[in-house]
Amino acid sequence: MTALVGGVNPGRAEAAVPPVRTQHVEYFPGPLSEPRQVTVPAGTPGRIARHTPTPAGATSAVKALQRTGPVSGRVDLVVLGDGYTADEQGEFAVDAEEKLDAIFGIEPYRSYRGLFNVWLVNTVSNESGVSGDPGADVVKDTALGASFFCDGVERLLCVHTDEVARYAELAPDADIVFVVANSTKYGGAGYSAADLPSGSAFHGVATMSSDNDRSYLIGAHELGHSIGHLADEYQYTGYGTYPSAEEPAVANLTLRRDPGATKWYRWLGEQDPSGSVVGTYEGGGYYEAGVYRPTETSLMRSLASTEFNLVGREAMIAGFCADADALTSSLPRSRPIGPGRRITVRLAPLTGLADLELTWYADGRQVRWATGELSVTPRELGVRGRGHEVTATVTDHATAIRDPAVRAQTTTSLTWTVR
Repeated sequence: MTALVGGVNPGRAEAAVPPVRTQHVEYFPGPLSEPRQVTVPAGTPGRIARHTPTPAGATSAVKALQRTGPVSGRVDLVVLGDGYTADEQGEFAVDAEEKLDAIFGIEPYRSYRGLFNVWLVNTVSNESGVSGDPGADVVKDTALGASFFCDGVERLLCVHTDEVARYAELAPDADIVFVVANSTKYGGAGYSAADLPSGSAFHGVATMSSDNDRSYLIGAHELGHSIGHLADEYQYTGYGTYPSAEEPAVANLTLRRDPGATKWYRWLGEQDPSGSVVGTYEGGGYYEAGVYRPTETSLMRSLASTEFNLVGREAMIAGFCADADALTSSLPRSRPIGPGRRITVRLAPLTGLADLELTWYADGRQVRWATGELSVTPRELGVRGRGHEVTATVTDHATAIRDPAVRAQTTTSLTWTVR
């Protein structure tokens, strides 16, 4: 007789039990509360009755709500609706636009909206509304499986991220995905790139209810993570002291208590739009001690604040410019151009905080008279011979930027070789 080891007969092949895949999500218990973190089983948000997968070869309508430039030079934001029937797609478009207008009313989104393309994808559900609204016993058949009471947490609005990815791929490109759920109930969630299906190209997913006037802040906060790479500035009671001696890589947390030694020393003493003065405030990154944040509160600490702090604004601008270019041109740079060929460039339509300056260079020497010109020829810049180069450069001189490294990140150059 073969002995059993740990209740398993080693002489018999046992069927492998696949591990349960989980997702780490952020949720928001109330419209004025600090966020919370929770781990939920992937693909099983709340209670779903008759989940309808994306049909093979689905051709959901895609609408460009805002297109300011080529997908290669923009942050492409895709908005999906859930709990909207075929007859409610017009309502979805209105709800989506209202949410986006609210988010883009916050700085620096407002000033840098011109770096975004926004795509709406009609995502048709079999039933109107979403599961868990108003109670846990309510179950709806929707395209993305949006549900409150996800893993028993009432305000956690989860979705089937595999289905989200399939629909998002119908858009020309997807860097960030928002899901607007057809509901008046407050709630939402944020998924980081690490918790999305393998192969997903976008940086994050945020969910929010359509008809709650504070839910837009969930999307604004989540973009702080996915675009600005900002850390959460809140802490949990009982978490104690920050466990690492290594300086956090994020822009808005530091281990250095001396204000002059912080990475945001250029902003020290400034009155902040979130209400306090920039300094060092203990607590952040979920820990109570040993780590410091720039301000008393901000949108990365609590949804009671509707503002990023100055440090967060600068990090967000850097994130925008990591994914998008303020300067674009349709003239190919892969082959030489003639000295009489007209070079036309386009500046992203930025406003407010942004302060773009366009300059031209011939073989690295600035041609000062051409500053601000959107269309020139190499000959006009004094270039006539073979092998010379013409370069257009745009730099953002926004006062919201003080770090030279961020200033360099906002600078975009395009170069053509002259034959």
